[in-house]
Amino acid sequence: MGPDCQNAGVDDALTVLSREFEAVEGSFLLRLRADRVWDRAAFSRLERTMRMACGQYEGRDDLPRWMAEGFYEVSHFVAEWSGHPNFPRPQPAQYYQDCLGRLRDLADWFFRGWHAYQEPHVWRDL
Repeated sequence: MGPDCQNAGVDDALTVLSREFEAVEGSFLLRLRADRVWDRAAFSRLERTMRMACGQYEGRDDLPRWMAEGFYEVSHFVAEWSGHPNFPRPQPAQYYQDCLGRLRDLADWFFRGWHAYQEPHVWRDL
């Protein structure tokens, strides 16, 4: 695969990440906030694109402001909103704990420029 194809994949993922952070129709954040639904597929999409961005920007100093704001907001908002006692949680409690821990880990990785896990580290799907 040539560099143009690789860049297209990164650009596509960053577009998805931007849409997730903007809480557009179908995004995890919109479903969470407006519908009070933890959409597992939407969370996975958000988490994968955040992870891709972390890898893409690892060790770099030129973090786009929109991304920094999104990582910060997601790492705080999701825990606060879904932590409300009336928020429906049909999955086992461990699932939500793992997801919130992952969002914190990804924000930490994004802002520090490296993750805290020893390589080789496999980010398992949640």
